[in-house]
Amino acid sequence: MRAPTSSSTMPSLVVRMLEELRVEDGHRVLEIGTGTGYSTALLCHRLGDGSVVSVEVDREVSGRAAAPLGACGYQPELVVGDGLAGHRDGAPYDRVIATCGVLTMPGSWIDQTKPGGIVLATVGGWLYASELARLTVHGDGTASGRFLGGQISFMLARPHLPPPLGLLPDLGSGEERLTTLGPNLLTGDWTARFVAQLAAPRAQHISMTIEGRTQQILIDVEAGAWAVLTEADGGWTVRQGGPGRLWNAVEDQVARWRTDGAPALDRFEITVTPDEGQIIRWPGGRWSRG
Repeated sequence: MRAPTSSSTMPSLVVRMLEELRVEDGHRVLEIGTGTGYSTALLCHRLGDGSVVSVEVDREVSGRAAAPLGACGYQPELVVGDGLAGHRDGAPYDRVIATCGVLTMPGSWIDQTKPGGIVLATVGGWLYASELARLTVHGDGTASGRFLGGQISFMLARPHLPPPLGLLPDLGSGEERLTTLGPNLLTGDWTARFVAQLAAPRAQHISMTIEGRTQQILIDVEAGAWAVLTEADGGWTVRQGGPGRLWNAVEDQVARWRTDGAPALDRFEITVTPDEGQIIRWPGGRWSRG
Protein backbone atom coordinates (compact mmCIF):
# COMPACT_ATOMS: atom_id res chain seq x y z
CA MET A 1 0.00 0.00 0.00
CA ARG A 2 1.34 3.40 -0.94
CA ALA A 3 1.76 5.89 1.90
CA PRO A 4 -0.33 9.06 1.66
CA THR A 5 1.44 12.06 0.16
CA SER A 6 -1.26 14.64 0.81
CA SER A 7 -3.98 15.47 3.30
CA SER A 8 -6.80 17.99 3.43
CA THR A 9 -6.15 21.01 5.65
CA MET A 10 -8.89 22.30 7.93
CA PRO A 11 -10.53 25.36 6.32
CA SER A 12 -10.01 27.40 9.49
CA LEU A 13 -6.27 26.68 9.37
CA VAL A 14 -6.13 27.57 5.67
CA VAL A 15 -7.73 30.92 6.43
CA ARG A 16 -5.38 31.59 9.32
CA MET A 17 -2.32 30.79 7.22
CA LEU A 18 -3.46 33.04 4.38
CA GLU A 19 -4.02 35.85 6.88
CA GLU A 20 -0.54 35.28 8.34
CA LEU A 21 0.89 35.38 4.80
CA ARG A 22 -0.12 39.06 4.50
CA VAL A 23 -0.67 39.07 0.75
CA GLU A 24 -1.25 42.37 -1.04
CA ASP A 25 -2.51 43.32 -4.49
CA GLY A 26 0.07 42.56 -7.17
CA HIS A 27 1.88 39.89 -5.19
CA ARG A 28 3.10 36.66 -6.78
CA VAL A 29 2.77 33.60 -4.54
CA LEU A 30 4.49 30.22 -4.62
CA GLU A 31 2.47 27.54 -2.87
CA ILE A 32 4.20 24.31 -1.82
CA GLY A 33 1.68 21.46 -1.69
CA THR A 34 -1.35 21.88 -3.96
CA GLY A 35 -3.34 19.16 -2.20
CA THR A 36 -7.06 19.49 -2.92
CA GLY A 37 -6.51 22.94 -4.43
CA TYR A 38 -8.65 24.67 -1.81
CA SER A 39 -6.00 27.11 -0.62
CA THR A 40 -4.84 27.51 -4.23
CA ALA A 41 -8.36 28.63 -5.18
CA LEU A 42 -8.45 31.16 -2.35
CA LEU A 43 -5.12 32.60 -3.49
CA CYS A 44 -6.43 32.80 -7.07
CA HIS A 45 -9.57 34.57 -5.86
CA ARG A 46 -7.49 37.11 -3.93
CA LEU A 47 -4.66 37.73 -6.41
CA GLY A 48 -5.77 36.35 -9.78
CA ASP A 49 -4.68 32.98 -11.10
CA GLY A 50 -1.82 34.49 -13.09
CA SER A 51 -0.12 35.37 -9.80
CA VAL A 52 -0.24 31.89 -8.27
CA VAL A 53 2.19 28.99 -8.79
CA SER A 54 1.49 25.76 -6.90
CA VAL A 55 3.90 22.81 -6.68
CA GLU A 56 2.74 19.28 -5.83
CA VAL A 57 5.00 16.23 -5.59
CA ASP A 58 2.25 13.75 -6.50
CA ARG A 59 1.11 13.90 -10.12
CA GLU A 60 -2.26 12.29 -9.35
CA VAL A 61 -2.99 14.76 -6.56
CA SER A 62 -2.06 17.68 -8.81
CA GLY A 63 -4.31 16.34 -11.56
CA ARG A 64 -7.26 15.95 -9.21
CA ALA A 65 -6.85 19.55 -8.03
CA ALA A 66 -6.78 20.95 -11.57
CA ALA A 67 -10.38 19.94 -12.36
CA PRO A 68 -12.18 21.78 -9.53
CA LEU A 69 -9.88 24.76 -9.97
CA GLY A 70 -10.84 24.91 -13.64
CA ALA A 71 -14.52 24.52 -12.76
CA CYS A 72 -14.17 27.62 -10.60
CA GLY A 73 -12.61 29.48 -13.52
CA TYR A 74 -9.05 29.39 -12.17
CA GLN A 75 -5.99 28.27 -14.12
CA PRO A 76 -2.95 28.86 -11.92
CA GLU A 77 0.38 27.36 -12.91
CA LEU A 78 0.35 23.85 -11.44
CA VAL A 79 3.77 22.23 -11.27
CA VAL A 80 4.54 18.59 -10.49
CA GLY A 81 7.86 18.30 -8.71
CA ASP A 82 9.82 18.48 -5.49
CA GLY A 83 8.35 21.39 -3.57
CA LEU A 84 11.50 21.69 -1.46
CA ALA A 85 13.24 22.94 -4.61
CA GLY A 86 10.58 25.60 -5.14
CA HIS A 87 10.01 26.62 -8.76
CA ARG A 88 12.88 28.76 -9.99
CA ASP A 89 11.35 29.37 -13.42
CA GLY A 90 8.64 31.52 -11.85
CA ALA A 91 10.84 33.33 -9.34
CA PRO A 92 11.12 35.74 -7.71
CA TYR A 93 8.02 35.58 -5.52
CA ASP A 94 6.61 37.97 -2.98
CA ARG A 95 5.27 35.18 -0.81
CA VAL A 96 6.00 31.47 -0.31
CA ILE A 97 3.55 29.31 1.65
CA ALA A 98 3.95 25.61 2.41
CA THR A 99 1.24 23.16 3.41
CA CYS A 100 3.79 20.50 4.32
CA GLY A 101 6.10 20.41 7.31
CA VAL A 102 9.88 20.68 7.10
CA LEU A 103 12.77 19.90 9.42
CA THR A 104 14.61 22.99 8.21
CA MET A 105 13.59 25.82 5.93
CA PRO A 106 14.88 25.05 2.41
CA GLY A 107 17.32 27.62 1.11
CA SER A 108 15.60 27.48 -2.28
CA TRP A 109 12.44 29.05 -0.83
CA ILE A 110 14.45 31.94 0.54
CA ASP A 111 16.54 32.32 -2.61
CA GLN A 112 13.38 32.51 -4.74
CA THR A 113 11.71 35.16 -2.56
CA LYS A 114 12.18 38.88 -3.12
CA PRO A 115 13.87 40.92 -0.37
CA GLY A 116 11.09 41.98 1.96
CA GLY A 117 9.03 38.95 0.98
CA ILE A 118 7.63 36.37 3.38
CA VAL A 119 8.09 32.61 3.73
CA LEU A 120 5.44 30.81 5.81
CA ALA A 121 5.78 27.15 6.79
CA THR A 122 5.65 24.74 9.72
CA VAL A 123 8.99 23.66 11.16
CA GLY A 124 9.10 20.46 13.19
CA GLY A 125 10.86 17.16 13.58
CA TRP A 126 10.63 13.46 14.22
CA LEU A 127 9.21 13.86 17.74
CA TYR A 128 6.27 15.52 15.98
CA ALA A 129 6.20 18.84 17.76
CA SER A 130 6.01 21.59 15.15
CA GLU A 131 5.00 25.21 14.79
CA LEU A 132 4.12 27.71 12.11
CA ALA A 133 6.96 30.11 11.34
CA ARG A 134 6.89 33.35 9.35
CA LEU A 135 10.19 34.68 8.04
CA THR A 136 11.01 37.88 6.21
CA VAL A 137 13.68 37.58 3.52
CA HIS A 138 16.53 40.10 3.50
CA GLY A 139 18.71 41.42 0.71
CA ASP A 140 21.78 39.53 1.93
CA GLY A 141 20.15 36.15 1.36
CA THR A 142 19.19 35.57 4.98
CA ALA A 143 15.71 35.34 6.46
CA SER A 144 14.44 35.90 9.98
CA GLY A 145 11.18 35.81 11.86
CA ARG A 146 9.38 33.99 14.63
CA PHE A 147 7.04 31.17 15.44
CA LEU A 148 3.38 32.13 15.55
CA GLY A 149 1.90 29.73 18.11
CA GLY A 150 -1.09 27.43 17.91
CA GLN A 151 0.58 23.98 17.80
CA ILE A 152 0.15 23.72 14.04
CA SER A 153 1.40 20.63 12.26
CA PHE A 154 1.40 19.22 8.73
CA MET A 155 2.61 16.00 7.15
CA LEU A 156 6.37 16.27 6.71
CA ALA A 157 7.64 16.75 3.19
CA ARG A 158 8.55 13.35 1.76
CA PRO A 159 12.36 13.90 1.77
CA HIS A 160 12.14 14.97 5.43
CA LEU A 161 10.39 11.82 6.68
CA PRO A 162 12.32 9.70 9.22
CA PRO A 163 14.14 6.57 8.09
CA PRO A 164 12.76 3.11 8.95
CA LEU A 165 13.70 1.97 12.44
CA GLY A 166 14.89 -1.42 11.25
CA LEU A 167 16.29 -3.81 13.86
CA LEU A 168 16.61 -2.27 17.30
CA PRO A 169 20.03 -2.30 18.97
CA ASP A 170 20.70 -4.34 22.10
CA LEU A 171 18.75 -2.21 24.57
CA GLY A 172 20.15 -4.18 27.49
CA SER A 173 23.65 -2.85 26.89
CA GLY A 174 24.88 0.68 27.52
CA GLU A 175 24.98 2.65 30.76
CA GLU A 176 22.08 3.06 33.18
CA ARG A 177 21.38 5.80 35.71
CA LEU A 178 18.52 7.59 37.40
CA THR A 179 16.94 10.58 35.67
CA THR A 180 14.71 13.31 37.03
CA LEU A 181 13.32 14.02 33.57
CA GLY A 182 10.62 11.50 32.74
CA PRO A 183 9.44 10.62 29.24
CA ASN A 184 6.13 12.46 29.63
CA LEU A 185 7.70 15.38 27.76
CA LEU A 186 7.88 13.12 24.68
CA THR A 187 4.09 12.84 24.58
CA GLY A 188 2.89 15.75 26.70
CA ASP A 189 3.96 19.41 26.78
CA TRP A 190 4.23 20.53 23.13
CA THR A 191 6.91 23.16 23.70
CA ALA A 192 9.04 20.90 25.91
CA ARG A 193 8.90 18.26 23.18
CA PHE A 194 9.93 20.87 20.59
CA VAL A 195 12.91 21.79 22.79
CA ALA A 196 13.83 18.10 23.20
CA GLN A 197 13.60 17.77 19.44
CA LEU A 198 16.15 20.55 18.99
CA ALA A 199 18.57 18.67 21.23
CA ALA A 200 18.06 15.36 19.41
CA PRO A 201 16.94 16.37 15.91
CA ARG A 202 17.42 12.94 14.30
CA ALA A 203 15.79 10.93 17.09
CA GLN A 204 12.51 9.02 16.94
CA HIS A 205 10.32 7.96 19.86
CA ILE A 206 8.67 4.56 20.29
CA SER A 207 6.95 2.87 23.22
CA MET A 208 7.30 -0.85 24.00
CA THR A 209 6.00 -3.13 26.75
CA ILE A 210 8.52 -5.78 27.77
CA GLU A 211 7.73 -8.25 30.55
CA GLY A 212 4.88 -6.05 31.71
CA ARG A 213 6.99 -2.90 31.93
CA THR A 214 6.47 0.00 29.55
CA GLN A 215 9.66 1.40 28.11
CA GLN A 216 10.00 4.69 26.24
CA ILE A 217 12.72 4.54 23.62
CA LEU A 218 14.48 7.41 21.88
CA ILE A 219 16.59 6.26 18.95
CA ASP A 220 18.72 7.98 16.32
CA VAL A 221 18.87 5.39 13.55
CA GLU A 222 21.47 7.23 11.49
CA ALA A 223 23.92 7.80 14.36
CA GLY A 224 23.17 4.55 16.18
CA ALA A 225 22.53 6.34 19.48
CA TRP A 226 19.65 5.37 21.75
CA ALA A 227 18.11 5.91 25.18
CA VAL A 228 15.57 3.75 27.03
CA LEU A 229 13.50 5.16 29.89
CA THR A 230 11.96 2.70 32.34
CA GLU A 231 9.77 3.44 35.35
CA ALA A 232 11.38 2.32 38.61
CA ASP A 233 10.13 2.84 42.18
CA GLY A 234 8.04 5.86 41.23
CA GLY A 235 10.87 7.45 39.26
CA TRP A 236 12.70 6.74 36.03
CA THR A 237 15.95 5.20 34.94
CA VAL A 238 17.60 5.86 31.61
CA ARG A 239 19.89 3.43 29.80
CA GLN A 240 21.90 4.89 26.91
CA GLY A 241 24.11 3.44 24.22
CA GLY A 242 25.77 4.19 20.92
CA PRO A 243 27.79 7.31 20.10
CA GLY A 244 26.87 10.28 22.25
CA ARG A 245 24.19 10.32 24.94
CA LEU A 246 20.78 11.28 23.59
CA TRP A 247 19.01 11.73 26.91
CA ASN A 248 21.89 13.79 28.35
CA ALA A 249 21.47 16.21 25.45
CA VAL A 250 17.70 16.37 26.00
CA GLU A 251 18.09 16.91 29.76
CA ASP A 252 20.62 19.72 29.27
CA GLN A 253 18.54 21.50 26.66
CA VAL A 254 15.25 21.25 28.57
CA ALA A 255 17.02 22.45 31.74
CA ARG A 256 18.35 25.53 29.92
CA TRP A 257 14.90 26.28 28.52
CA ARG A 258 13.32 26.00 31.97
CA THR A 259 16.05 28.14 33.52
CA ASP A 260 15.21 30.81 30.94
CA GLY A 261 11.59 30.78 32.11
CA ALA A 262 10.20 28.04 29.83
CA PRO A 263 9.02 30.53 27.18
CA ALA A 264 6.17 29.48 24.91
CA LEU A 265 6.81 28.72 21.25
CA ASP A 266 5.33 32.01 20.08
CA ARG A 267 8.35 33.68 21.72
CA PHE A 268 10.85 31.60 19.74
CA GLU A 269 12.71 33.26 16.87
CA ILE A 270 14.03 31.59 13.73
CA THR A 271 16.81 32.72 11.39
CA VAL A 272 18.16 31.08 8.25
CA THR A 273 21.55 32.05 6.81
CA PRO A 274 23.64 30.58 3.99
CA ASP A 275 26.56 30.02 6.39
CA GLU A 276 24.94 28.82 9.61
CA GLY A 277 21.77 27.24 8.27
CA GLN A 278 18.71 27.34 10.50
CA ILE A 279 19.03 28.90 13.94
CA ILE A 280 16.23 28.75 16.50
CA ARG A 281 16.33 30.97 19.58
CA TRP A 282 14.15 31.56 22.58
CA PRO A 283 14.69 34.58 24.88
CA GLY A 284 18.00 33.94 26.60
CA GLY A 285 18.82 30.86 24.52
CA ARG A 286 20.07 29.76 21.13
CA TRP A 287 20.06 26.52 19.22
CA SER A 288 21.44 25.92 15.77
CA ARG A 289 20.21 23.15 13.53
CA GLY A 290 20.46 22.39 9.84
